Amino acid sequence: MRAELDKEINSIKSDPSVFLKFLKIKFPLFHNSVFFFRDLQFGLENFLKHKDLKVSYDESEKLTEDLSRFFEENGIFVKIKDFTWKLNYPEFVTQIPGDPFQ
Repeated sequence: MRAELDKEINSIKSDPSVFLKFLKIKFPLFHNSVFFFRDLQFGLENFLKHKDLKVSYDESEKLTEDLSRFFEENGIFVKIKDFTWKLNYPEFVTQIPGDPFQ
């Protein structure tokens, strides 16, 4: 079980887009939006649950700390303060609504 969990976390780190798209379905997640530690933790728990991997609350906290540090180091999260980040993910830029007839 632990090997499967490590494999899934490494998969998230090698291609964060799948995990971030999953989070976007669950939370209002846009480029430059604010994101919180607990949102990341609960999103990770749900993501792993969809992969039939169960983790304890304590384990999910440790995994979330590791993942948030990884996202910070790779510029996906910009730290605002402890447990709060701004998402730096241009793929999630929102479009400005406009007049379709112009």
